[in-house]
This record gives sequence, structure tokens and C-alpha cells, in this order.
Amino acid sequence: MAVVHRTTMTPTKRELLGSWLPTRPWYRGGGRAPELSLTGGFRLDDPQGEVGIEFIAVTDASGDRPVTYHVPLSYRGAPPAGADEALVGTSEHGVLGRRWIYDGVHDPVLVAQLVALLTGDAEPQAQSLSDTPDPSVVSHFAEAGRTGAFASLTASDGPDGTDLLVRTALAGAAGGASGEPGRPLALRVNRMLQADQDAGGPETLGHVTAGWSLPDGTTVRGRYVVVSGAAAE
Repeated sequence: MAVVHRTTMTPTKRELLGSWLPTRPWYRGGGRAPELSLTGGFRLDDPQGEVGIEFIAVTDASGDRPVTYHVPLSYRGAPPAGADEALVGTSEHGVLGRRWIYDGVHDPVLVAQLVALLTGDAEPQAQSLSDTPDPSVVSHFAEAGRTGAFASLTASDGPDGTDLLVRTALAGAAGGASGEPGRPLALRVNRMLQADQDAGGPETLGHVTAGWSLPDGTTVRGRYVVVSGAAAE
């Protein structure tokens, strides 16, 4: 289960994101320095216990209207090979030491657990409490016969979000992975969160919905991730 340490991070997640967000194609700050607050999110467990997985909602109040961004983050104790372009930054954790923090859409461990959440094989965890499931995070997936395992991943950033193409495994007769590849599955990671955001058009297969807080303290909900369909071969 997810363990949340009550300690310091230097620099903080908010400080790291303040430098990193303006470099993203989906950032709408118009060259302004962001004024960020952490306003929501949830965690998932890495079954191997090696990688921290967090889906963060962070609100930028620098413009005329606040904008809430969704940033999946993975936390690692050492940098994996070939991941430099996905690095958000490094931070000194008061308990775990140096942590390498990545844009999680490019991290296969985070994406595997996201798929597991959609297929009912992973349970969302509270963002700020240890060993505490978060029932407010709701996932829905309409296509049976998938498992959380996958063999390949591609991720591409655009002005409105990040598109993931994931080739999952098919479920075997006993409910486990058969080892046979399934059709590629297309996921959209919404980077700008919208309250009551529509799940999508007729090809939508599922979504992950969670909440965040507005500047006035009210809580709203919307789609963090949408399964836009199974891509054609």
C-alpha cells in the first residue's frame, strides 16, 4: 500500500512544477510565471514497491482565470536509462534521499498501473494518507478481456493533452494474462482539468474521474483520463 512520508522535499513539487510547466505544449500561461497551488489528486501503488506514483492536480492563478493542470508524476530512487527527456527534476526527500521525478506518462510503471486501475486490477489510494484507499476516484472501462499488463507504450504531447497508445495483454481462460497481445488501446491524459468534463464521444470506452478544489474551496470533479477507443491495426 502507498506510504506517504511526513517530511520535506527540497525543492518542493510546487517549485519543480513552476519551472517545468511553462515548457509544456499544453501550458496556457502565455509566458507568465505560474502561481501554483496543489489542489487535488490521488496515488497508485507500484506492486514492486520501487516507484512512487501520483496523479496531481495543480492550479495556476497567474492569469485572469485559474487553470487546473493534471500532472502524473513518478518518483524513482535512480534515473532509468533513456528517460532524460521526461525528467521534471530532482529533489532531496527527507526520508528517502534524492528522488528523480518524471512526467509519468512516459514511465511504463505508472502507465501499467493506470491501465490496471481502468481494468479493475489496481485500487486508487489517498494522496496524503498512507495505506488508505480513495473511493472518490472512479474508473470505468467497457471492454472486457483486458489485463493491466502491456507490452509497449508510446506517448505524444499536444496542445490539449497527452495521447498514450498502449498495447495490452488479453486475459487468459483463468482470468490471468494469456501472453497474447491485444489491440492497441488509446488513452487521452487530460492536462487541463474541467469540472464535469464530458467523457467523450461514441467511441469512448472508459475514463478515470477524480476531484480537485477550486480557489473558493469548493470541490469539483472531472475526467483525468479518457479511454478514447481501441486503435485500428
